[in-house]
Formats: sequence, C-alpha cells, structure tokens
Amino acid sequence: MGVMKFQVHPESLMAGWPEAQDAYISGFDGRVFPSRVEIDGNTVSCRRSASDSGKFNVAWPVPGFGRPVISTSSLREQETVYQLAIELARGKICQVRNQAATWDQLGMQIPESFHPVHKEAHRLFAKSVTLKNDLVAASDLATQAIAKSCEAAELLTKSYTDQRLAIRVRRSSQLPISLGCNLAHAQPDASWESLIPGTFNAAAIPIEWRFIEQEAGNYDWSWLDSQVEWCQQHKLVMRGGPLLDLSPHGLPKWLEQWGHDFFNLQSFLCDFVETAVSRYLGKIRLWEVSSRVNTGGALNLTEENCLTLVARTLEVARRVDEESQFLIRIEQPWGTYQTRGEHRLAPVQFVDALLRCGVGLAGVNLEIAVGYTDRGSASRDSLDFSRMLDVWSSLEIPLHITLAFPSSSNSDPLANSDIGIETNGWKSPWSEEAQAEWIDTYLPLLIAKQSVNGIYWTHLSDAVPHDFPNAGLIDSMGRPKKALQSLADHSKNHWQS
Repeated sequence: MGVMKFQVHPESLMAGWPEAQDAYISGFDGRVFPSRVEIDGNTVSCRRSASDSGKFNVAWPVPGFGRPVISTSSLREQETVYQLAIELARGKICQVRNQAATWDQLGMQIPESFHPVHKEAHRLFAKSVTLKNDLVAASDLATQAIAKSCEAAELLTKSYTDQRLAIRVRRSSQLPISLGCNLAHAQPDASWESLIPGTFNAAAIPIEWRFIEQEAGNYDWSWLDSQVEWCQQHKLVMRGGPLLDLSPHGLPKWLEQWGHDFFNLQSFLCDFVETAVSRYLGKIRLWEVSSRVNTGGALNLTEENCLTLVARTLEVARRVDEESQFLIRIEQPWGTYQTRGEHRLAPVQFVDALLRCGVGLAGVNLEIAVGYTDRGSASRDSLDFSRMLDVWSSLEIPLHITLAFPSSSNSDPLANSDIGIETNGWKSPWSEEAQAEWIDTYLPLLIAKQSVNGIYWTHLSDAVPHDFPNAGLIDSMGRPKKALQSLADHSKNHWQS
C-alpha cells in the first residue's frame, strides 16, 4: 500500500482543523485516488492502494483567504516525511506560474500588479526552504508564501475575467447566458413580480418525480402548471427538472420495493420521463433529465446501473421531443467523493462515457454547493474554479452551473436532507454579506467562460423545502438578501439592454 507522510508545524495547528480528515491525493490528470487519512500527533499520512506520484490536496488555513483547498506539486513516495506547508507553497506557486504562462501565450495581458506579488511569494518560499533547523518558522514563511500566491492568483484571474467579459460584451448586446434560479415547490405569488423578472432571464422548474408522484399512480402537477404559465407570461427561458434524482432518497419512496428488479425499475423511470416531457411538450425546451448521476446512492444502484439508466432515460426523452435539449447534473465536479473508493469513473469520465454512447446528451449541469458537507464542495480560489471549468470545457458541450452558498450556519428545519454546513472555509464567516461577496467574486468568472451557457441559483426562497440550508436568495420571512441584488447587478453592469 502506498503512503505519503506530511508534518505540520506548529503542532497546535492540528487542533480545530477537521479538514485534514478530508485530504486526498490526485493524479496528474486530476483523477482522485481512493485514500485513507491517518493523523498521529502532527503527522498526516495518506494511504492508498497505488504507489504512483501524485498531488496532496487539503484545505489549509491561509491568512485572508479562509481555508481553501491547496494542492502540492506532484510528489513521489519516500521514506522521509514532507513538510506540508512548504510543499503546499511550492504547489501553489507552480500552479499560478504555469497558468500565467498559459494565458500569456494565449494573448492575455498579464496585469502589472501581478508580478511583484508573485515575486514576493517566491522570495518567502525560498527563505522557508532554507530554514531546515527551525521548522516552525519555515512553515510560517511558507504559509505567508501561500497567501501571496493566492493573492497573485486572484489578481491574475480577475484580469482574465475582465478581459474575457469585454470580449463577450463586444460580441453580444444582451446577456449571452441564461441567468436564473430554481423556483422550488411554491405557487407564484406577488413577490415574484418584483423580484424575478428584473433579475433573471430564466427559471428552473422543479419537475421532480419524488414530489409529483408521492403515491404510485397519484400525480400532482398543479403547482408546476402554474409556474410554467407564470414563466411563459414573463418570457423567461425555462429549464425543467431534474426529473430523476439518483442520490439517496431522491426517488419516490414507493419505488423501493422495486430496487431488486432492475428491469422493471428501468421501465418505471422511463415511463415518468416520457410522461413529464410529453406534458410540457412545446413549452419547455431545456430539460435536466437526471441529477447526481455520478455519485448515485439511490436504491443501492451500482455505477454501471446508473450509467445504463441515464443513457436509457436520455434516449426516451429524445424520442418524445427531438427539438429540445437534454442535460444531466453532476455534483462535486472536482470528484472528491472518489476518496471513498466506491466509484470507478471520475466525473468527467462518467459524462464522456455517455457522450461516446451517442444518447443525445446536449450539455452538463455542474452542481457547486460551497460550504456544505457530504454533497457539497470545499472552498477553492477563483483560479481553481477557472481550471476546473476548463477541464469540463474539453468535452466540447455546453456547461450549465447550479450554485449554492449559505448565508448562515444556523440549522434550517426546511431543508430536505441532513446536509450540514461547514464551520469554516470562506474568507469570512457565513453571512448574507459573505454570500453576496462570494457571488461578486465567482459569478463574473462563470459569465466570462465561453463554454458556460447557463447559471442557476439552487433555490429562490428559504421559506419552502429545499436541499441546501440557508442558501436561498430570500429569507424565510420573505425579505430579499443582498445576494439577490448582487446577481441582478452583474448582468446590468455589463449588458444594459
């Protein structure tokens, strides 16, 4: 069994650092190795079955940046123990340097403010490497180097975003993407009139099987019909679904009795997809057929079962409506769930397998829920976001992004699941201000990416049942949060029409 060992200095950092248990090793291609973390004093060991070289990834406390996931450069296994802060600094500096060189070759103007910050990161790192006899001081300098590298990465990515946005503005007189939110399980009300049309040009209609047919053969479409009619009246682009949710408890409870009968189970899923798409034929042109297909968990389905079901339901949807576009949703697009060793395919490989089947997949929706345990993604800087989107863009299909970020760490009785909120991660504690700040940081980058065709917030209001606690744009009392205005501003600041 392969193992990499890292020392943390000072040892006091180990207290109150739960993210260490979620560390993992990834390959040069981004593939995440199944691994197990062991902590002994101030030594963190990561064990796996392979002995290939790889990058150690862990959320690290960085002054001014919270606890973003930082990666080392590619390391080989060795008997001696690595100094974690020094290797993380080396990895971040290399990442920033390589990205700057790539964008420079592509014609991007590197901002002048970037160079002194990046140079200072090199200086601090070089000094830390020389302090072999004082590892606490060396780690402190390395952490300062990481902070400078994160600052350089932010400057670099901000400049890239501004330059790419300028190009998209010149090419289009109107917002070139669908910007919307999930309307959740609610009837249209008066508040929608003042909040939605002026902010969004699209809406996600939550046509989900588990809420529509809670009892076998007993359908309830009433509130969905009202939402579709309201969106038509306000000329909003509609995305229906996800029709099927393959995560645990994502399918109707009555279907559990068929979990052992894959043939009949497939028939039930296909029948619902056909029913739903047929009902809104000609009204909804963009469908999310299934969600969380890469992680699964529903009815103990295997990864191969999930691939088969997704492919079959896409074929059925295409047969019913040849004119519409059909997507699937991928959660945790960085693939960190693979550390559990329960999945053979990386997220990109899962989608690539479907594309090779020729089942008519028109795009993929990436669910990025920052700050949430279990089904969420750890905090990452904007450069890591950009690199992840570039990897997915290599599939050469449109990308849709579903976003969630908490405005509070308090428990939420209206959440549909046991998903919790991390205690740390972002630059500042979870709050409405932090939620708006996060949108201000990442939304422009997403809009700037040519491959991104749609951006949707996970749900509109905290007053209705939902998956992610406190992520709504309107609080449970009906008061708009600052994040709602931030979303409106980013389209209006660039596209006035």
